[in-house]
Amino acid sequence: KKRSLSQAAFEQYLATDEARKSMQLELIGQVSSTYFAWRTAQSSQDLAHRTIDAYQRSYDLVNRRFQAGVASGLELNQARTTLEGAKAALAAANRQVQLASNALDLLIGQQQPANLPAAVPFEANNLIDSIPAGVPSTLLLRRPDIIAAEHRLKSANAQIGAARAAFFPTISLTGLLGTISPQFSDLFGRQTETWTFNPTLSLPIFTAGALRNSLNVAEVRKEIAVLDYEKAIQNAFREVSDALAGEASYKEQLDALRAQQSAAYQSLNLSEQRYEAGIDSFLQVQQAQINLFNIQQSFLQLGLQSLQNRLELYKALGGGWTPVTVTATELQSEQTGQGSTLN
Repeated sequence: KKRSLSQAAFEQYLATDEARKSMQLELIGQVSSTYFAWRTAQSSQDLAHRTIDAYQRSYDLVNRRFQAGVASGLELNQARTTLEGAKAALAAANRQVQLASNALDLLIGQQQPANLPAAVPFEANNLIDSIPAGVPSTLLLRRPDIIAAEHRLKSANAQIGAARAAFFPTISLTGLLGTISPQFSDLFGRQTETWTFNPTLSLPIFTAGALRNSLNVAEVRKEIAVLDYEKAIQNAFREVSDALAGEASYKEQLDALRAQQSAAYQSLNLSEQRYEAGIDSFLQVQQAQINLFNIQQSFLQLGLQSLQNRLELYKALGGGWTPVTVTATELQSEQTGQGSTLN
């Protein structure tokens, strides 16, 4: 009996330790998300600077034409309006850079070192490895919340191997191009989006316990532990499903914005040529400039959202999509833990 009580207490301690690891994973996500927000704000700064330079050249051109009596005062004010708008955007970007930098300092507990290596060029698609096909669902078994739930099952005298076989779907999470696999999609009802996996019990999850004088309480605790374990698994698969769905949609949006940005560049070039040739007024140039700038800003913000979604997938998989190498000692310990019977 004493051995059973001490083992149960030890498993509860391990479950608490996994809660600490869960907080560590969350902190990694917060630091990464704030870093991406900081770098996005810096990119917005660079975009605003480039835009101001371009708008200043346009303003100077219109001003020269105005001085020569070719352009109207309306066109000069239109050029001035777009220039001042870009300056306002720069001020907003400067503020966001400072806010994100302060938030990052707070998260890491100190000011960022001044001698950090130069940052790589910031693009939405070059900071995190692409997601491979065939990512196994067993990666979710390293999630701290699932490990904690397994320790609570063990403290209730459970056979973890049987519990995993009953409640944990072993499938590929990703298909081609790193998107959600058909197997994974089928886990959730297409109409109701509810969990459709049915547990199958081929082995008893619980063995005979030693606390026979508290049998009713022990049975209740076992039921709670099983429900907690099943809920942790369902929540894990739901979070991965949501993140993978976002992965596909963000890719489509970014591809569409790239094409839209290319078309906006061409429209601006044509409108500038037509204005300089005296065919159109500056209004067409102004509209093309504003349209391109808005698309570029949208692309940066959508890229940030895409990266933050990738971080959610990283956390949902318990720390990324690269399998962790397990040593022979760890494997033996795990197998011993799965098949142990407490007396």
